[in-house]
Amino acid sequence: MHNPLQEHQQETAHLVDVRATEMIEIQGPTIQFLTPLAAIGSTADDDGPCVMRGTIPPGVSVPLHSHHDPETFLTLSGELEGLAESRRGFEWIRIEPGDVFHVPGGARHAFRNIGQEAAVMNIVSTARIARFFREVGRPVPASGEPPLGPPSAETIRHFLATAEKYGYWNASPEENARIGIALPDAS
Repeated sequence: MHNPLQEHQQETAHLVDVRATEMIEIQGPTIQFLTPLAAIGSTADDDGPCVMRGTIPPGVSVPLHSHHDPETFLTLSGELEGLAESRRGFEWIRIEPGDVFHVPGGARHAFRNIGQEAAVMNIVSTARIARFFREVGRPVPASGEPPLGPPSAETIRHFLATAEKYGYWNASPEENARIGIALPDAS
C-alpha cells in the first residue's frame, strides 16, 4: 500500500521514532535498525550510510570476522573488548562508554562482553551490512526479549552461507579458540 507520508519522510529530514524500528537477534547479540529501512531492502544504495544500535549481552562474543563494509562503534553503556590486529598479532582492547572503536573495511575483528551488563553501541556502517544482518537475524518479539538459547546448527549454517554470498569472511572454530572465543558446533 502506498503511503505518501512515509515517502515524504524519506525525502526530507525527519526524526526517527526508535521505539517503532525493527530489531533482530543474531546468535545472541541484537541489532536495532535506526536508519529508515526502505534503503536497506534493496541493493540500489548498498554503500549508503546506515545507523544501527547493537547490544551484546554479558558473556556473549561476536566471533572473528571481516567484511568490506567499514564500521564505527560508539559505545553507550556496558564494557566490552574489541579485537584488533596489528604487526604484533591480535590484541584485545577494552572499550568503555564514550569510546569510539573504528573498523576499516577488510579489517579482521571480534568483540566479547566482559562486563556484568549488556554492552550497547551505536553502529555506523553501510546499508549493505544492514541488509546482511536482516537476512541472518531473527525478529525480536514486541516484548523486546530476544529468542533464548544457543543458535541451532541450521542457523549457523545459514549464517555462514549468507556471509559467503556477501563475500564476508568468518574465522574457523580453531582460529576463534586461539583468540579466546568458543563457538557452538555447526555440524
